[in-house]
Amino acid sequence: MQPGPRNLITDVPQLLVGNAQDRVLKSGTTVVTADKPFTAAVHVMGGAPGTRETDLLEPDKSVSQVDALVLSGGSAFGLDACSGAMDGLHKTGRGFRLGPAVIPIVPGAILFDLLNGGEKDWDANPYRALGLQAFKNASTSFDLGSYGAGTGATTATLKGGLGSASLVLDNGVTVAALVAANPMGSVTTPGERHFWAAPFEIANEFGGLGPDPASGLGRDLDSRKLQAMRKLIDGPVGDRANTTIAIVATDAGLSKAQCKRVATAAHDGIARAIVPAHTPVDGDLVFALSTSDATTEDAALADICHAAALCLSRAIGRGIFHATPEDNDLLPTWRSSAQSA
Repeated sequence: MQPGPRNLITDVPQLLVGNAQDRVLKSGTTVVTADKPFTAAVHVMGGAPGTRETDLLEPDKSVSQVDALVLSGGSAFGLDACSGAMDGLHKTGRGFRLGPAVIPIVPGAILFDLLNGGEKDWDANPYRALGLQAFKNASTSFDLGSYGAGTGATTATLKGGLGSASLVLDNGVTVAALVAANPMGSVTTPGERHFWAAPFEIANEFGGLGPDPASGLGRDLDSRKLQAMRKLIDGPVGDRANTTIAIVATDAGLSKAQCKRVATAAHDGIARAIVPAHTPVDGDLVFALSTSDATTEDAALADICHAAALCLSRAIGRGIFHATPEDNDLLPTWRSSAQSA
């Protein structure tokens, strides 16, 4: 397995990704779409998810394909980004047809970034417009780090971000991941230099410092993120204030049930890159999609599942590595922290 030419989810043929962000708001939206509908499923392992139209992705539900997937900041407000993506799809005539009606199918998931130092006193929900703009920006090239749904993301100790990574299997199948990392947990070991995902890094794609040589790691659960949030509000912090939301994709032909299995296995990638993961106060969620109408034997599915988890770990590392500083940030970026260490 080797990374694809872009090392992005758009190495999967047909896929396009668009970002839109508001620097004053310190939030944004990311839309994944394609030139035709694709098969998708979802698996949720966090205890505090925020979603839209994810029930229809279950294998026993009648909707077979979707037109786009949305990852957004904004907590529950961010779910309206799906409406913006729907507006863009509808204008191009894309969607489920029922007589004269055309209904774009756009599931989505959100992360909590309402306490990150941005201005949130809007008069009208800004996320519908962000969703539409992200759809219009959809391309094979897009920025990582503090863009799209990763704009205002934070981790326990560092600024979070939007990440992506890909692998091309020996049989030519491409598998890739896209993630907005905003977890309660940490993405680095104590000291903030070494990524938990370091054993899976390829070609110095997120710093090349390698794994932490220390042992007995994982017991320090101090969170500078929660400390900073407690200064902004009077009361407990933590409930629904975190989440890692991701999409894994392949050009192998998968059914909805097989996509569900890939989404489930890909959660291993979160657990390998974030400590702790899948907590009661995270909304950790993974969508899985297939752009092909072909069929794949279950025997080959194992390799796709494995590659999806590897890509997701690497995507998390890349998202934090590429994060950039902004005024009024609650937390430092990895690069500034590593340079000062």
